Amino acid sequence: MRITRIAAALCACAALSSAAAQRTPSNGTEVLQRMHDAYAGRWYRTLTFTQKTTQRRRNGTDTVSTWYESLRYTPATGTQLRIDLGPPKAGNGVLYTADSSWRMRQGSLASAQGGGNEFLPMIEGVYMQPVSRTAAEVASTHVDMQRVSCGTWQGRPVWIVGASSAADTTSPQFWVDTERNVVVRMILSPAPNAPSMDIHLDKYVPLDGGWLATRVAMSVGGVPRQTEEYRDWKAGMDLPAGLFDPATWTTTPHWASPPDGAR
Repeated sequence: MRITRIAAALCACAALSSAAAQRTPSNGTEVLQRMHDAYAGRWYRTLTFTQKTTQRRRNGTDTVSTWYESLRYTPATGTQLRIDLGPPKAGNGVLYTADSSWRMRQGSLASAQGGGNEFLPMIEGVYMQPVSRTAAEVASTHVDMQRVSCGTWQGRPVWIVGASSAADTTSPQFWVDTERNVVVRMILSPAPNAPSMDIHLDKYVPLDGGWLATRVAMSVGGVPRQTEEYRDWKAGMDLPAGLFDPATWTTTPHWASPPDGAR
């Protein structure tokens, strides 16, 4: 019976691989390489959007707020993500890289710490930088890069890095659409000894040579924790370096704020 199950799984993988005109990657680094090569030189380097954020409280009620997000990649800084939690002029938010974060309160630095944003290597860095750098950034997620299996997500074939099958919903892992070469699901623990968070990246739209997931849903144990819905996205514009510097958090003009004196 065990041999039969293995054979069936191999046949399923072969069918998915044929559909995607690809062989099964031997490891997670090869998956990252395919993602990189698919958009090398074409993926957008900057991105802005407005986000409707729905967060579930412990008592089961929801709070809804508006965030403003700015992303950019440079070879010197890697991927940076600025999130304004409310109107930018209030000065509240957080700046992320793949390995660090800076929290701002009323325009001043409240804290700086190690531990960055696990999304950044997968949604931006992988397309812009050497794969070795992306693999090093992904290491903090503890995904087993030697395990790759196949499956489907919303009717599309995917490679699952970090799990031996789609039935494994506890191991750290990320799922990559084999045709679009974008991440569509991640199962990660946000902190040591914390329960795994199931993250879905949905409603992809083509954008400036690449793709953008316009809805991200996060849940723990099947219970929603946070849902993000994007609007007014733009890519490829010039974003000033000061926008990503805690020292100039509120003095650098922000794309979501009208100029002084404007109504």
